[in-house]
Amino acid sequence: MLIGEYNPSIDLKGRLHFPARLREDLGDKFIVTKGLDNCLFVYSLSEWAELEAKIKALPMSRSRTLQRFFFAGAVEVEPDKQGRILIPANLREYAHLDKDVTVVGASVRAEIWDTAQYQALCSEVSADDVAAAMDELGF
Repeated sequence: MLIGEYNPSIDLKGRLHFPARLREDLGDKFIVTKGLDNCLFVYSLSEWAELEAKIKALPMSRSRTLQRFFFAGAVEVEPDKQGRILIPANLREYAHLDKDVTVVGASVRAEIWDTAQYQALCSEVSADDVAAAMDELGF
């Protein structure tokens, strides 16, 4: 399970030191792609295959947009000996990643955020919102 919040930075070459704890769960290679809310999603190869299978099972009328969104910009990455991954320019632009980055574990995937954007999103979530969602889940 991918959990935790980390604050690495991106260097001038677009390399991100990806947190070791998350790398352990993701494996030697993993997928980085566009995510929702202008962040990047990071999937292990097995979770990526599961997502791909679910999207392929949909009728073309429903799957084509998802296929373009998730697969067109996706890249397989392999951390170097220092644990860095290269985030391609198109994905950095999509997620507005410059230097300050927040990487979060989100259960079956990780997310890479511009830190200011992540903090703004988190500030919009209230305790009442969380309580209502927990009620829906029966907790």
